[in-house]
Amino acid sequence: MADLITVEDPDDPRLTDYTGLTDVELRRRREPAEGLFIAEGEKVIRRAREAGYAMRSMLLSAKWVDVMRDVIDEVPAPVYAVDPELAERVTGYHVHRGALASMQRKPLPTAAELLGGARRVVVLESVNDHTNIGAIFRSAAALGMDAVLLSPDCADPLYRRSVKVSMGAVFSVPYARLETWPKGLESVREAGFTLLALTPDDKARSLDETAPHTMDRVALMLGAEGDGLSRQALMAADEWVRIPMSHGVDSLNVGAAAAVSFYAVTTGRPTP
Repeated sequence: MADLITVEDPDDPRLTDYTGLTDVELRRRREPAEGLFIAEGEKVIRRAREAGYAMRSMLLSAKWVDVMRDVIDEVPAPVYAVDPELAERVTGYHVHRGALASMQRKPLPTAAELLGGARRVVVLESVNDHTNIGAIFRSAAALGMDAVLLSPDCADPLYRRSVKVSMGAVFSVPYARLETWPKGLESVREAGFTLLALTPDDKARSLDETAPHTMDRVALMLGAEGDGLSRQALMAADEWVRIPMSHGVDSLNVGAAAAVSFYAVTTGRPTP
């Protein structure tokens, strides 16, 4: 059973895991180095625990203590009870959901480990917006993608904003980082995957025409908002594919494009 500890000093060193949560650059450097990430809100905290992540501590406002009582009673980690004003001074923002947890990261699998048992994977290049990362993971989980591969410069899926937007789906879809780019794509092809690059380019075939759902193993490549896939990534692909557009619209937000294309590559697959 966890200890319930009332804290009244925002500079208490026991709250260090929660300091400066709005400082993106600080947290981006600090969290992977210290092996932690922040889960926000009751549902996300519970999903992180269900996915096997160990809890380091919880930070709760008073009204959330009863809501999280079963978790408090089950975990050995300390639980810090604070008032909302102190929580805001520590974190740098108003904690609307009133419940935060510092969770311990797990070692990432290698790309080879993920590819061995997968048939439908998404490969992201330079997607460094945490909201987009969260949205893509949520769609990947909902639409049956088996894994996510990230280029070395992609944003951290376990950053607080990504976790929150995904509603904890980042815990459901395994992911790994390719160590080199775009050379790492060769290992994906060697594992038997057809590399499909999503692009609005007129030279690309439509997803309907390509019929990726009939292919044995598909790796769908998506690029960053605005820039899309780099020329190097496009040249490394086996085929270019596009989502047909109407009314003069040339492209979709990468999160929306991901959802549409995930459906196209998974349609007709057996439900897990």
